[in-house]
Amino acid sequence: MTDAYVRTVASMGTVVTAHVVGRAASDVERIELEHAASSALAWFEEVERVCSRFDPESELSRLSKQIGSRMPVSDLLFEVVQFALAVAEESGGAFDPTLGLQLEARGFDREYRSGAVVRTPLESDDMASYRDVELDADQKTIMLGRPLLLDLGGLAKGLAIDMAVRELEQRSFENFAIDAGGDLYLSGHNAGDEPWSVGIRHPRHDGELIETLRVSNVAVCTSGDYERRAPGGPAEHHIVDPRTKASAVDAASVTVVAPSAMVADALATAAFVLGPVDALAWLERHGVDGMIITPSLERFATRGMRREYCVERGSSPDSVV
Repeated sequence: MTDAYVRTVASMGTVVTAHVVGRAASDVERIELEHAASSALAWFEEVERVCSRFDPESELSRLSKQIGSRMPVSDLLFEVVQFALAVAEESGGAFDPTLGLQLEARGFDREYRSGAVVRTPLESDDMASYRDVELDADQKTIMLGRPLLLDLGGLAKGLAIDMAVRELEQRSFENFAIDAGGDLYLSGHNAGDEPWSVGIRHPRHDGELIETLRVSNVAVCTSGDYERRAPGGPAEHHIVDPRTKASAVDAASVTVVAPSAMVADALATAAFVLGPVDALAWLERHGVDGMIITPSLERFATRGMRREYCVERGSSPDSVV
């Protein structure tokens, strides 16, 4: 059994944990583990500082005040918006990062630390879409062509996980897990020298798992209709179909396994909106694996998900998505 250091912080509206496996027999080794975990988790605060729509001082919020003007942005914000627009295009609009104002109107408007209501002083434009966001890669600028508020909640957490992973890899750690409220990256093996075990939460029974996966060196992210409910009623959840502006109804949860957490995070959201049949074909076309559970608890999985990740039942997981 190898030593492991676990550090947990609250960030980006959830609990984030770095679980770093390594020797900690001496004070120097223990300090090295602690410093590595702290440096990895610091990326969550950095990504939130740039990408949060709930912080009026964030770079994203400042961008929303520059409608019709080209705004120079950081490499980090440019990268995440560029990726979001690519997923929007590839999914035919099933994923759209321009729904911030609609989410505010539906009651998803509270800053998680203070509970304060955050309202963006913009008139919502129902015609706005990802096509109204213009990027200039040479100048690193973004222009919003219509009044809109970018919401990067469908992939910013994944980006933060990926940055934390890169931090640990640069420090030569090979065995670790980053868990951000059920969005995960699992590297190498756990403290028991085995592949990491990840439980998929049952979408209708609290405290139960519906499947367990054995994974290594991949991200595992889940989008579920049970995660965040709007004040408007139990049928209203935060995964909105951009094409109808209503909560998507054809899935209860979608779990995606991919090389990076930002990819898994965004593709899980898009697949949730697309629904089981279209989502499976779409995920396989993009070379990632996934499992879709419908509201009636039917299960649909890509061929690779069933073949490669050793779906088990009844085992005790290291983490839950």
